[in-house]
Amino acid sequence: MIVPFSVSDFLARAAAVYGERTGVVDEPTQPAPSLGDVTYARMAELARAQAAKLESLGLGVGDRVAYVSHNSARLLTAFYGVCGWGRVLVPVNFRLSVDEVTYIVQHSGARVVYVDPELKDALADVEAEHVFVIGEDDDMFLFDTEPTPWEPDENATATINYTSGTTARPKGVQITHRNIWTNATTFALHAGVTDRDVYLHTLPMFHANGWGMPFGMTGCGVPHIVLRKVDGAEILRRVQRHGVTVMCAAPAVVASVLEAAQTWDGEVPGRDRVRIIVAGAPPPTRTVARVREELGWEFIQIYGLTETSPLLTINRMRQEWDDLPAEEAAAKLVRAGAPALGCTLRIDDEGEVLARSNVCLEGYWEQPEESARALEGGWFHTGDGGVLGDDGYLTIMDRKKDVIITGGENVSSIEVEDALFTHPDVTEVAVIGVPDEKWGETIKALVVTTPGSQVTEQELIDHVKGKVARYKAPSSIEFRDELARTATGKLQKFKLRAPYWEGRDRQVN
Repeated sequence: MIVPFSVSDFLARAAAVYGERTGVVDEPTQPAPSLGDVTYARMAELARAQAAKLESLGLGVGDRVAYVSHNSARLLTAFYGVCGWGRVLVPVNFRLSVDEVTYIVQHSGARVVYVDPELKDALADVEAEHVFVIGEDDDMFLFDTEPTPWEPDENATATINYTSGTTARPKGVQITHRNIWTNATTFALHAGVTDRDVYLHTLPMFHANGWGMPFGMTGCGVPHIVLRKVDGAEILRRVQRHGVTVMCAAPAVVASVLEAAQTWDGEVPGRDRVRIIVAGAPPPTRTVARVREELGWEFIQIYGLTETSPLLTINRMRQEWDDLPAEEAAAKLVRAGAPALGCTLRIDDEGEVLARSNVCLEGYWEQPEESARALEGGWFHTGDGGVLGDDGYLTIMDRKKDVIITGGENVSSIEVEDALFTHPDVTEVAVIGVPDEKWGETIKALVVTTPGSQVTEQELIDHVKGKVARYKAPSSIEFRDELARTATGKLQKFKLRAPYWEGRDRQVN
């Protein structure tokens, strides 16, 4: 017997088994009216009502619905109200500029766009067949109407997640129902999720579908605590108030919690209870040790990409390491980890990490050549350089593709270079990632200007901020007389990066 996987399976189980349990605690302070505490039964009703509303607008199976939103109960519900009835959710990074959002909406062909109230003025020029402001519930839900059931197709696209990579424009990663189902269940298994957990959404839900937590946690009946904006002290308060046991975070979020703990009054909440799952870039060994010592939280490291739903590897304390000194244990935990169940890794002759798994993307939306390149030979090409140890654990050593991970966000160096090239005084530019204690990496631009130019570092940074999302702007600019190139005129960025990473074993931080 083969029963097709569907994202709707997770909410269906939660509503059936945990219907009267609080499924989500919405952010209490936000521009849209908070939904408050929502039971899983009510969440299922809201999902059906959203599907009915989309059907009333004429959207059929496969049509795209874009959400530009901070974390909210409505966005969490949309993973089911949109995808559970065969339509495609396009979660959009709310930090992007209006031009970037417009490109994603147009490229994905989204017929409906939901915009966070805080962004409605900034994104007023975004056009689609229907544009609604989140929180105006008459525009989102249609009750007392049963939507037409969808016959699940596990190979159908469930979400399109746009990610920065080797091109100036972001690529739309097609994630199927099968991808989501496999990622959510294996992630929950490796993280030891049970119905006694409480999950805090410190991770943006738009980011690789919240790493699959909106699905895995729901299927296990775990209450979701929505956090709209990241703040270290507020994270600690939510842990204390709601009895949080698990969260996901980029290294910068970990740093903010450690900083807040320094001035916390009394014992830091969650000791011996919270596990924090970290990805984006491996934090320093000392940071891992501090999480375990100062917070008393379990530190779990994972590695993956938007293209892999995202879980490829997981690294958490194991029995054999229990008696190791803190620094030695931390050194083992900063590795990317061992392959997740059902994932096979290998390193090709050029040192690139390749992966085979049911979590790997279907392809890039309307980019067949990019899809073929990424999935060449039946393996997903990660673009990361790494090594596999004798114990099967992966360590990421370098990024082969032109991507910088700063604060957990992927930034295409090519996109930043394109923005700099629009300034009339810029003749050559190379954008690289350099190590940073807070953000893991920060963006540096090496720039050659026209003869006699008086343009300043701050002027160029401001220029970039006017072209792309602010977090993509360089934090520093270094003016050069020339940029070294190969005989064929190509920049060798690994050589440009090398002086800034001197003394480090890896070219990622």
